Amino acid sequence: MDVKKGVFAMTEAVDITGQVQEVLEKLRPFLLRDGGDVELAEVEDGIVKLRLMGACGTCPSSTITLKAGIERALTEEVPGVTEIEQVF
Repeated sequence: MDVKKGVFAMTEAVDITGQVQEVLEKLRPFLLRDGGDVELAEVEDGIVKLRLMGACGTCPSSTITLKAGIERALTEEVPGVTEIEQVF
């Protein structure tokens, strides 16, 4: 593996992860207000894997929260994010 490419890929991944964390921090108060929270599990190849916690983890509307709310915010604000997946 080319060392320069590897370093660039790592730097890019760290940058995207940081940007994702910033957006999640903006969204967190809305989730906390409803008794829930979100945790970043992983970012890989543009796919952000999130864990919904608290009330959000068992809420029947969690898929809507994840796709219509969190995914929309992340894909609009973080270049390179293409999809959100929920992990348990």
